[in-house]
Amino acid sequence: MRLDGPRHPPASGAAPARIVLLLHGYGADGNDLIGLAPAWAPAMPDALFVSPHAPFPCEGAPFGRQWFGIAGREEEMRLAGLRAASAMVDAFIDDLLDETGLPPAALTLAGFSQGTMLALHTGPRRAEPLAGILGYSGRLLAPELLDGEALSRPPVALIHGEMDELVPYSSMAEAAAALDGAGFAVETHGRPGLGHGIDPAGMQAGLAFMARIAG
Repeated sequence: MRLDGPRHPPASGAAPARIVLLLHGYGADGNDLIGLAPAWAPAMPDALFVSPHAPFPCEGAPFGRQWFGIAGREEEMRLAGLRAASAMVDAFIDDLLDETGLPPAALTLAGFSQGTMLALHTGPRRAEPLAGILGYSGRLLAPELLDGEALSRPPVALIHGEMDELVPYSSMAEAAAALDGAGFAVETHGRPGLGHGIDPAGMQAGLAFMARIAG
């Protein structure tokens, strides 16, 4: 299955020099996270933003999409679904790099919630390191597999609302500990008073991370 979704071209009007690939959360679609692009684009005028739709209709809502099923599934079944979705995203990354002629080090993989789970699984399992992984309000599935399966170790930034009602705030520290233990450079940002979402301060923290990894 081939992924597709909305894009926001470089604000400079020139060919892209880097890519920000946005992976949305459960029950949303690519139109959700592409809304970050106009806010980030002025500081990243050379970036192409791409936000593909997840491949499957959401099982838990009459609208939206999902990367993999979660309702009534044991962790092993969720992991199988995650691996299948990861293969699709991996192929999509290859297509984007071929299309633009850019190297893997020019692409930042960013996600929200289930998209963060997917980003944290996919990025480290690529042989050539991406620029970095930016994750909002997610968690690391199967942390015990990370060290043995990681083929590259791009820098990671995790941002999470301290009042998250869907994905516990403690998930950020758990993911960070596993990433650090596997040799990743990881930074974390807790957002006081924030639930399951992205606030302006979190957007700014993500932008600062992307500026640093761009050199």
